[in-house]
Amino acid sequence: MRLRSQALAALFLCATALPAMAQECGGDFETWKQGVAAEAKAAGVGAVGLDALEDATLDERALARDRAQGVFTQTFIEFSNRMISAYRLKQGAANMKKYADVFARADQQFGVQAPVITAFWALETDFGAVQGDFHTLSALVTLSHDCRRPQLFRQQLVPLLELIDRGVLPADVKGAWAGEIGQTQILPSDYLARGVDGDGDGKIDLRNSVPDVIMTTANKVLSRGWKRDEPWIQEVRVPDEMPWDQTGRTNKLPLTQWAQWGVTNPDGSPLVDKGLKAGLALPMGRKGPAFLTYDNFDVYLEWNQSFTYALTAANLAARLAGAPPLDPRTPEPGLNNDQMKALQTKLEGRGYDVGTVDGILGTNTREAIRKEQMRLGLPVDGWPTPELLAKL
Repeated sequence: MRLRSQALAALFLCATALPAMAQECGGDFETWKQGVAAEAKAAGVGAVGLDALEDATLDERALARDRAQGVFTQTFIEFSNRMISAYRLKQGAANMKKYADVFARADQQFGVQAPVITAFWALETDFGAVQGDFHTLSALVTLSHDCRRPQLFRQQLVPLLELIDRGVLPADVKGAWAGEIGQTQILPSDYLARGVDGDGDGKIDLRNSVPDVIMTTANKVLSRGWKRDEPWIQEVRVPDEMPWDQTGRTNKLPLTQWAQWGVTNPDGSPLVDKGLKAGLALPMGRKGPAFLTYDNFDVYLEWNQSFTYALTAANLAARLAGAPPLDPRTPEPGLNNDQMKALQTKLEGRGYDVGTVDGILGTNTREAIRKEQMRLGLPVDGWPTPELLAKL
């Protein structure tokens, strides 16, 4: 998908490790490719795969896309409003009905519900309509040769060459700019390790076979730690005052504790304790939308490291499962891109690792904001405001 590729780390962290590699990146391109070829040959890739590698070329478009990730400067409300469209809700419901038998098999075999799979299918390619037009092998070769972050891409090269060598994929297969393939944008390592023949034709075709797509996506989600029959998120209403320093996705507490602090269902009714723990995520601060995030929500962040994307995907799945539209409430005004960069620069100056100063409210920046809010005696909700910027 054109958007999922924006936050790559979580996509690649779980990829299959490869043997020790030759020169990782840079240098003469043809010499570098010879090192990759030797690595691939040692892994059992034959002539078809090696010939495809020899024909691969540098793709400047892929490099440009890797450096342009402005979509995640949007707030959660802006992003989710755009991505959770009426078309995706309607088409998602129609597809869950059309392929009900396949979804039932996926749920039975892997424990992953139809709305979860369908939400990824919708967001990644609009149900297969937009799978990407990048020459996958050339894009991965380019991003692996480039020394910006080759470790994220290099480990996908040999799996892709194996798929080509086996005839599972053609040498000129096309997909997203970062190497993802098919209707739910699966990485080559996952295609190789998690691919499922859902239609029983003896092939795994994630570009054209919907049953293969559904079953493989369920298998991938399960592999990231999905827990059968457990929720992923739950929209809630928060009180005006509570121990804000206890909020955050990773601080999972019993629902009885959240209820004691005044957290309720959106309609004001009390939370129902089912013996599970959850964190309290406030993507736009304590005055914006609020969600309890269960263990299964962590799987969304394994799929895509962007918190905004992950929460949007989880919310779309909840909508497809019957939840009403979220209540945006009235968040405090945030920061524009230049202000966010200024804030990140100030946080870096105080010794925090915010990653790249890019104006994107990522996990590291949120955590640094929380610590500074605590130091300054502000409500600890991880939301950057003009007040916080001024106090720093």
